[in-house]
Amino acid sequence: MSKSDFEHLLEMIGPSIAKRETNIRQPVSPQTRLAITLRYLATGDSYSSLSYTFKVLKQLISKIIPDVCQELINSLAGYVKVPSSEQEWKQISREFEIRWNFPHCIGAIDGKHVMIVAPNNSGSEYYNYKNQFSMVLMAIADGNYNFIYANYGAKGRSSDSGIFQETPFYNALLENSLKLPRPEPITQGGTEMPYVIVGDSAFALTENIMKPYPGIHERGNKKRIFNYRLSRARRIIENVFGILCVVFRVFTKPIPLKPANCELVVIACVYLHNFLRRNSVSRSIYTPPQTFEGWVLNTTSRF
Repeated sequence: MSKSDFEHLLEMIGPSIAKRETNIRQPVSPQTRLAITLRYLATGDSYSSLSYTFKVLKQLISKIIPDVCQELINSLAGYVKVPSSEQEWKQISREFEIRWNFPHCIGAIDGKHVMIVAPNNSGSEYYNYKNQFSMVLMAIADGNYNFIYANYGAKGRSSDSGIFQETPFYNALLENSLKLPRPEPITQGGTEMPYVIVGDSAFALTENIMKPYPGIHERGNKKRIFNYRLSRARRIIENVFGILCVVFRVFTKPIPLKPANCELVVIACVYLHNFLRRNSVSRSIYTPPQTFEGWVLNTTSRF
């Protein structure tokens, strides 16, 4: 993160996280509060380590981090939003077709298990198939590696498809209230095709959710070619999760917070991701050129 990005964030949330001075002690400055929180998100350091680095009591740090994350979410909410018109959806579709050669694609969806320390008396509710305790981040990305939707909080034992079907986004999809473009031919004179969000085989196939053909197909088979193209488009969300874990090291080990505070930490990272990719200068620092492209383009498939 550049100094100007830090100062911009401080300007946005500084007044909200400032505390009044009392006769008992000097309050921790907004600048230090923001620095502590960003340090925690970027490193996953323990509160003891942060206390030593910033000379702030651990008990106070345990309050600062959730408070600042909440204000980051409030202030950066506009950076992660579902398109609100057909034109905006079609712009995403054009990005996918131009960059990833998959027409009528309006997003790539996947779920990421975020490791947590199991809450008290939770039994196996958070225990997932990887033999870890986790909560799931369900997210959709556009063709430029930005989040357009994120939902976090489902317990780790649930399936991706089941989690997605419990989200407000899925309900809006069923109710046709997302203002998706109407089905159109991909080629002139062709059959009308719906606009779709691409996912892996874990998701249920619907009119607007596309998944790969099941099974193994011979080289040159149309289904194999289709699966390759779909995989290439879908890999965008996997790459976004990848960079999120590389930059925000808090994801690399179990988060030792209550579920409600885990949610604040995870969603704050999602919003910061889009914020730090908002212009070319910030993006070049957060994700240098070819950060994502190498992951995708260097992955070849014989089809």
